[in-house]
Amino acid sequence: MKIVVLDGYTENPGDLSWEGMEALGELKVYDRTPADKIVERIGDAEIVITNKTPISAATMEACPAIRYIGVLATGYNVIDVDTAKARNISVTNIPTYGTDAVGQFAIALLLEICHHIGHHNEAVHKGRWENNQDWCFWDYPLIELAGKTMGIIGFGRIGQTTGRIAQALGMKVLAYDSYKNPALENENCHYAELDDVLAQSDVIALHCPLFPSTEGIINKDTIAKMKDGVIILNNSRGPLIVEQDLADALISRKVYAAGLDVVSTEPIRGNNPLLNAPNCIITPHISWAPKESRQRLMDIAVNNLKAFLDGSPVNVVNQ
Repeated sequence: MKIVVLDGYTENPGDLSWEGMEALGELKVYDRTPADKIVERIGDAEIVITNKTPISAATMEACPAIRYIGVLATGYNVIDVDTAKARNISVTNIPTYGTDAVGQFAIALLLEICHHIGHHNEAVHKGRWENNQDWCFWDYPLIELAGKTMGIIGFGRIGQTTGRIAQALGMKVLAYDSYKNPALENENCHYAELDDVLAQSDVIALHCPLFPSTEGIINKDTIAKMKDGVIILNNSRGPLIVEQDLADALISRKVYAAGLDVVSTEPIRGNNPLLNAPNCIITPHISWAPKESRQRLMDIAVNNLKAFLDGSPVNVVNQ
């Protein structure tokens, strides 16, 4: 049985092993696959593993041997799942592998905004502390989080993880989600309606999926309902934010700062308005990428394929 990995580099740039998949068939791994090479590289392979390389209806038509498509991610919008279902091709994804890593990264973005540690470290190494007339200095306002309120839009596994860390820092949490689990509420954590979250929060973290109902949920109208000087965090999906509206709010200082690990088009384009917005930290979609998280992803991907080959598929998204 032939197995082809179309874009394995991001998942495994060399610090993990493909041996789990090698044990299941004749494996060929490509670091990246350009669009004009997808059909050629799949060829007569029965098993296709992809992260962001798209598998279209035309590709499936041209590669009739495909029986299984494994996505090395939670999102699977790069696959034409309806065509796959019609052709009896199982499509699986990797749920829950990065919960702790993504929650941790959301807080890392927040702490960088509060202290600008990277900037001040660089300043020290450039000699500014050595040559400073005072015994300390800082270039940005420093922010203490204890006693402040974090609003979390989307209170699933990742939102709950971020909320627990926020509470450990002494913050109160207001959670907005269409599904409410009263068992998660305590003295410092409560569910609230969206307008209340917007109005009462000092920090707003986005952890909701991208649906038509959530696309652009942060826009000029919802920003207008927020406190002056609010901090916005997004390491969920870029299109949750209307980027020009956020850039305008950063320029006007309605929003004090933003910490973003995702943008609407990735890789980011040079004309993205947030690139020139003040106090906007942007990282290249790396919340999910600690080695521990990627190893978990690899293990689940191998188990997904094993289960399929054993006739009991799991994590199938097109049943």
